[in-house]
Amino acid sequence: MNLDFDLRERAGRITEHLLASFKWVLFGILVGLVVGFCASVFAKTILLATSFRLAHTWIIFLMPAAGIIIVYLYHLAGSAGIGGTSLILASIRKGEEVPAALAPLIFVATSLTHLTGGSAGREGAALQMGGSMSSALAKLLHFPEEDRRQVIMCGMSAAFSALFGTPLAAAVLPMEISTVGIMYHSAFVPCVISSLTAHFVAGWLGLESEQMRLTNVPAFDVIDMGQVAVFAVLCSLVAILFCATMHRTEHILSRKVPNDYVKVIGAGALIIALTLLIGDQTYNGAGSNIIEACVVEPGFRVPWYAFLLKIIFTVITLSGEYKGGEIVPSLFIGATFGNFFASVTGFNPGLCAAVGMASVFCGVTNCPIASLLISFELFGFEAMPFFLLAVAMAYLFSGNYGLYHGQLIRYSKVGVKRIDQHTR
Repeated sequence: MNLDFDLRERAGRITEHLLASFKWVLFGILVGLVVGFCASVFAKTILLATSFRLAHTWIIFLMPAAGIIIVYLYHLAGSAGIGGTSLILASIRKGEEVPAALAPLIFVATSLTHLTGGSAGREGAALQMGGSMSSALAKLLHFPEEDRRQVIMCGMSAAFSALFGTPLAAAVLPMEISTVGIMYHSAFVPCVISSLTAHFVAGWLGLESEQMRLTNVPAFDVIDMGQVAVFAVLCSLVAILFCATMHRTEHILSRKVPNDYVKVIGAGALIIALTLLIGDQTYNGAGSNIIEACVVEPGFRVPWYAFLLKIIFTVITLSGEYKGGEIVPSLFIGATFGNFFASVTGFNPGLCAAVGMASVFCGVTNCPIASLLISFELFGFEAMPFFLLAVAMAYLFSGNYGLYHGQLIRYSKVGVKRIDQHTR
């Protein structure tokens, strides 16, 4: 009798495990299809908005008006002051529901920001949109509350994969970014399925993966090792500067300028003034063309202060209530800082720009594994030792800084001590 009971119990556990596995596989496919399609439409909208702005440069003068519309929409939806990506990260950690209104809001607001010349990315916005949409799908399908963490990460993977064309990094980033020192492996299967599905959907809709293959990668010797280590430490300081400036500016504006309409109009006017002062729109929008040129054009050079200007433009835009992501601006900052470092040291400029992108990205997100994976997908595996060392150094020396207040550092980067501190 006991043997029969044990067999029935084991059979029940196996059946339960199989049903749960099929549930997550099917949900991953569903999210990949739905979120992948919406994220692809979002990507095409951003591309159209950017093309229109570059063809009609006068539209930057409408930036304050666009800001008023953005603030009005968020107030109308009752989402004024909503935490953006930080809200998504906190929701993963706490297993809380993500507001369904976040997806359409971030779609419209980010499109308006790009159309009128705000300095912002799209991938960070996609993380918010994906988490919101997958959370709404799970609610519609009556998923239990304990599944919310996996649900949100599944949507984030799909959106990032569709927009950036890096399904490997997209599958891992949501599991790594919420809590430094913790990997939520329970979400691995749905994240992988949704990421690959969304990648196929994006390809079917004509979106190309953003690959910038490196050529003529030098051998990794002792001298290169020393240069890369020094450069990565400098990149971590640039990442700290970006994070600290962003958070400090947001804090000052929240105290000194509590009215969101005044804040967004002032930020828009300041971006217009800076753009006119510089004389072109190099630092408006995401700046993907500058990033690509730094990596693939050996003779391309930017002013040494280009990375500082991108920090200023991005901080004003995002702390001034415009919407968008911080990921592509961080890649711009890393690429242009690498371009400057190469001009001083004689290091391979394309490789230096790519290493700078990986290092700054790691420094602002505290995601070393995702940083490595995105490097391999964007630039190829030939420069693996350079990326491996640079990401490790940037992760260590960036300390407890990060772009997202919702990110929690559970364990110290230099030991096993539990610290439970939010990034600063």
